[in-house]
Amino acid sequence: MTEVCNEEKAELLLIAGDLFHRQPLLRELKEVNSLFEALKNTQVVLIAGNHDHLKRDSFYRTFEWAENVHMILSGELACVELPGLSAAVYGLSYHAKETAERRYDGAAPQGRQKYEILLAHGGDEKHIPICREKLIGLGYDYVALGHIHKPQVLAENRWKRPEYGKVYNSRTAYSGALEPVDKNDTGKHGYILGELTGEGCRMQFVPCASREYVHLEITAERRMTSHALKECIRSRIRELGTRNIYRVTVKGFHDPDILFDLEDMDPYGNITDLIDETKPAYDFARLLGQNRGDLLGRFIESLMDYDEDSVEYLALCEGVQALMETRRSI
Repeated sequence: MTEVCNEEKAELLLIAGDLFHRQPLLRELKEVNSLFEALKNTQVVLIAGNHDHLKRDSFYRTFEWAENVHMILSGELACVELPGLSAAVYGLSYHAKETAERRYDGAAPQGRQKYEILLAHGGDEKHIPICREKLIGLGYDYVALGHIHKPQVLAENRWKRPEYGKVYNSRTAYSGALEPVDKNDTGKHGYILGELTGEGCRMQFVPCASREYVHLEITAERRMTSHALKECIRSRIRELGTRNIYRVTVKGFHDPDILFDLEDMDPYGNITDLIDETKPAYDFARLLGQNRGDLLGRFIESLMDYDEDSVEYLALCEGVQALMETRRSI
């Protein structure tokens, strides 16, 4: 979702597909239409993406939007002209979940208004592949991209425009999802606030998500108990924000006599996954002295000189743990 305004400060709300993450219900369209209609001095232009594509019985096809809302239903490039904003917005909607055709390569603006904007949804091989060089060479004042959930600027262009006789700036960007959609949507989420003037496009990313998905890595100390690990996790989550949702991976080494209780490691109830990748911190020198000449001793001797971050050292830890557990079970 991207908001752009011109020099008269009239506003244009751009939605580059996937307003919904599935087919919208009629009551949902009525709700969101009411919100759009309440926006003062604002025109809204949107397209359908791959998730809310125009199925044959889609409510998008027959829904009556408020006067300030303009949905491009065409599966081919079409244009909405907004003379009051001196703007023309081009775009197309998905009519299927997947569209492998490169539909934006030749989708050049037609010079209908002072400011020309493209709404484009896609960017991978199954959802309208995008050639970055061709897209930025089309000549739009701004390209609002949808489909990728994480915000990113695809291109910042600078060129001479004869009508202004000065360097002109253009932008091409993904605003990303307003809120994270799944646990892999890490990082900040929000919208792009932009301004189009005779000197070009200026924009900034505005974070607004209620919470984030965070992949948190904790390094356990060799003498850390299960209680101490829980307190360490509690402290890090409190520092990063208790409203966020976490995937926690515990790395490092643990006392061989300590068993981390993973069922009791969620102090705030916001951990979706807790993965223990720690290895037992055996005293290999002591074990070698106690077992020199037997199978355990020979195994330790063959691998104990490797660095702790090597594959061989991890194999040593797992092998010794297996041999020790075998001994205890006999």
